[in-house]
Amino acid sequence: MKITLLEPVGISQDELKRIKAGFEALSHEFYHYDTRPADDDEFLDRCKNSDVIVLSNLPVSEQIINQCHNLKMISVAFTGVDHIPVKLCNQKNIVVSNAAGYSNHAVAELTIGSAIALYRKITWCENQTRISETRQNFLGNELHGKTFGIIGLGEIGKQVAHLASAFGCNILAYSRTSKNVPYVEFCELEYLLKNSDIVSLHVPLTDKTRNLIGEKELNKMKPNAILINTARALVVDYSALSKALKDFKIAGAAIDIYEKEPPLEKEYPLFDAPNTLLLPHIGYATKEAIEQRGKIVIENIYTWLQGKPQNVMN
Repeated sequence: MKITLLEPVGISQDELKRIKAGFEALSHEFYHYDTRPADDDEFLDRCKNSDVIVLSNLPVSEQIINQCHNLKMISVAFTGVDHIPVKLCNQKNIVVSNAAGYSNHAVAELTIGSAIALYRKITWCENQTRISETRQNFLGNELHGKTFGIIGLGEIGKQVAHLASAFGCNILAYSRTSKNVPYVEFCELEYLLKNSDIVSLHVPLTDKTRNLIGEKELNKMKPNAILINTARALVVDYSALSKALKDFKIAGAAIDIYEKEPPLEKEYPLFDAPNTLLLPHIGYATKEAIEQRGKIVIENIYTWLQGKPQNVMN
């Protein structure tokens, strides 16, 4: 088998050498690249003869899949796979595995940190100190006693619920399936939106979740509520969110995911919205998470080679 790591995924050079030696001991070839391909031509040149490819959030077109005639498996160093034509891969019997679980703690911690940052206006307060100003009598809010609404109670959502509960929050959750989490009250989406002080999104991007939060949903939220999105950009209508913030329909928003990777255009609709925390897609970006991700994507390949594929996306 020819196994190709198409772009850097945070695996150290020493670890790459060990990975290469491990695959070669099993009579497989392993190639890796230290840069992302500049275009589709370079992308295709790197992977056209590969049986297995590894990538992170590098978009894969259907044209690429159709031209990679040897391709049998894609190991994605990411949780979401909406940048992969999974349906086409399934039709061609190409296994697609993701790095499920690698950033659960990282994303959950950022979610809680974002809520605190908005409630205490940490960015604004830090700037006030640097320009030799005071807090101007600003009073923040505490997480304790607030109702924390979680949309999507998968592994990350459950971790957010655990942390929020530790801060003394009441937890509401809307999810496809009800789960046995003692401190979580499951409810319908409308009830969650109307009763939550904090609404946090933790759902994948699907046809059902696209624009899940739009103008109608934002209008149902409390005027003092905040929205946090560390999931997928297209789950929220950001133009509607920008308008809701400017019209003071909700009190604030923290965003870590966009329609494309930063840098964003200067006229991006959320840049001039009040009380927003805009982060450059760092939810997964911890040393611990990246190390775990590398282990998972390589393990995905080994289990597939053994006929026991894991983390398979359908």
